[in-house]
Amino acid sequence: MLVLNATFEPINVTAVRRAMVLLLKGVAQAEELNHHEVHSTSRVMKVPSVIRLLAYRHIPQQTRALSRKNILLRDRNTCQFCGAVFPASELTLDHVVPRSRGGRSSWENLVACCYQCNNRKGDRTPEEAGIKLARRPRPFTLYTSRQLMRLIGNRDEKWRKYLFY
Repeated sequence: MLVLNATFEPINVTAVRRAMVLLLKGVAQAEELNHHEVHSTSRVMKVPSVIRLLAYRHIPQQTRALSRKNILLRDRNTCQFCGAVFPASELTLDHVVPRSRGGRSSWENLVACCYQCNNRKGDRTPEEAGIKLARRPRPFTLYTSRQLMRLIGNRDEKWRKYLFY
């Protein structure tokens, strides 16, 4: 579910449960509804596709925690060596500069990698292994977050007018 600031600026993607809590607390309002409904003992509510916060929230420079999930999100479940897309369960994280050579676990040194490419690379740099990175790894930024919102938005037509296609 897409979350907009009071100014209609896209700021996040959230789970349905969190969005419904924001609606029930009166902190947000539904801008676009989808065809699903949530039932309680006394109410039936349509599930929104897009919600907007009623009060403007200053969003500080966004940083995301360094985690496997976020690296796979940033790399779009794509092996950064062969370019193939895999389910998350079939990907590993690879240190571009191996840890045994002083490589750190950082946004700039971790990439999504399939098992075959990871085995081929081994404890070497990509250059030593004769393989090339598809993209240089970068930190997860607000720009990256907006790009992901656009990718997710391709599945929901109602998001498009808020994501500036």
